[in-house]
Amino acid sequence: MMENMRVVLLGVQLWSWAMVLTAAGCLAAALIQRSKRHHETNNRILRARSRRDEAICHAEQAVERHKESNPKTDSSLLSLSLSELVKSLKEESLHPEDVFYSYMEKALDVNRKLNCCTGVLVESFDQLENLNKEGLLYGVPVSIKENIGYKNHDSTCGLSMRLDQPAQKDSVLVEVLKSQGAIPFVKTNVPQTLFSAGCSNPIYGQTLNPHNHKKTPGGSSGGEVALVAAGGSQLGFGSDIGGSIRVPCSFCGICGFKPTGGRLSSLGVRATVPGTKPRQPSIGPIAKDVDSLALSMQALLCDRMFFLDPTIPPFPFNFQMYQSTGTLRIGYFEADGWVEPSPSMARALREVKGLLERAGHTLVPFKPVRVGTSLQELIMRGSLADGGTILKEVLKGDYVDPCIAQQAFLLCIPNLMKRILSILIKPWCPRVAQSLSVSSGFRSVSDLWKHDEEVKEYIYETIQEWRRCSMDVLLCPVFGPAYNAVNCGRASFAVSHAAVYNLLNFPAGVVPVSTVTSQDEEELKNYKGYYQDKMDKNFKQAVSGGEGLPVAVQCVALPWHDELCLRFMKEVEQLVRQNKKAGIDPVKSRRP
Repeated sequence: MMENMRVVLLGVQLWSWAMVLTAAGCLAAALIQRSKRHHETNNRILRARSRRDEAICHAEQAVERHKESNPKTDSSLLSLSLSELVKSLKEESLHPEDVFYSYMEKALDVNRKLNCCTGVLVESFDQLENLNKEGLLYGVPVSIKENIGYKNHDSTCGLSMRLDQPAQKDSVLVEVLKSQGAIPFVKTNVPQTLFSAGCSNPIYGQTLNPHNHKKTPGGSSGGEVALVAAGGSQLGFGSDIGGSIRVPCSFCGICGFKPTGGRLSSLGVRATVPGTKPRQPSIGPIAKDVDSLALSMQALLCDRMFFLDPTIPPFPFNFQMYQSTGTLRIGYFEADGWVEPSPSMARALREVKGLLERAGHTLVPFKPVRVGTSLQELIMRGSLADGGTILKEVLKGDYVDPCIAQQAFLLCIPNLMKRILSILIKPWCPRVAQSLSVSSGFRSVSDLWKHDEEVKEYIYETIQEWRRCSMDVLLCPVFGPAYNAVNCGRASFAVSHAAVYNLLNFPAGVVPVSTVTSQDEEELKNYKGYYQDKMDKNFKQAVSGGEGLPVAVQCVALPWHDELCLRFMKEVEQLVRQNKKAGIDPVKSRRP
């Protein structure tokens, strides 16, 4: 009997040791595999940085050679507007080579200061020899966001696993730009995954705000906007799936436009999570003035684009609508009930409202429809319909950038745990609880179908309210001023001011109208927010220290009324300029 017990105990001990060794072996294998993945990631990143450095070196040498052979090139051409530049090129008072090399030199200089470019498109040097002089953008160097396809160049979305996968052909956008005589010459930086109000990734590093290097230029078109704002590009193109053009333009003080989704082709533009429906992606222009946005839209909405992508409605740009001068019936709101605007945001909107009223336009209050529901249940849950599975896959083996660390951590929590935590913390942190709940996605296909119907209902409900107010366009905030770079990952919830128009698929653009004052900063000290929770505190911290930074407003129109939206943006731009030129103190309207 005792002998049998000893045998059993020995067996148990051997089995236990076998389990321990197996577990240790599995752990060791996992660590080795992880180390191998990181080694491969490091090699990919090093190769990408080496390619960028070589291209930049090539460009620097080419610029120097051009300067030696053309010492009399007038650098003042950099101060011309887009329309002035095109006119001078067509009249041959400027040569495309001089313009190209001047902007290349400026872009390289800006990149050294801001780290906004992911690479030089060396093919652009050869393109100079074969430009379409009849094109609306003849001889204009243009910059493009990193995820916009250009033949033989990567479109990574800031993800190292997507390195060494160059595009096989140009995107439709690039092809049309070339057909119109434009010269895409650099690609610009983005945040990892594109889902961030910051602009940093493990491959190319962090891009700085040209107005304040402690601030972020915004995301996800942050590199593009920083380059244009600093004068390194006359015209840029980005993508917008939740404010990715409008937010950085607000942060950096220039104009940006998100057309109706489907107005411009997105073929060849890479997405982090392809196929998401709740937020309509849009490709749009970025420039220092509204006329430049309109000219770029006119150039792109041409037969070439309609041929290359037959899914695009074949409607040319309506210049008559853009140049119309009649008075407008303008809806407005100062706050959406989800995020209390910063003092500078609220003040800027009141000032613009006053200018519009003085110009003879009719301003009517508009109440946004169920913003919290639209942001959380319709946008966030729809965007994470799979519970974040694809996002986790694309981040696997990659380094996680600080600007998305909080989102990445949320993805690691099991869905069951998210639902439990959501119930437990709801009494104290309702918005955080809701974020946890919606990030688990859908439990069934029928839930997804139901969600699609809810989105349609929300769109029609908003349009019904719009019609009830008899509005032509809408004036509203766009969040800002620029975030502190260290806080941008914790304040992304404020995207409600921008993402809702992707859900609605309304055209929207931003126009800089003011700067943060010392009084704004004083008022910010008393900022509480609507919920007085961690999210409100994060927002306050993110926008603090913004004195002197740009502040913008947002202009919105109904779907397919892109030209009307741009016409409204132009009206705001002109009134603000006239007001500043006249030296009149801004109108301080009362809070509605």
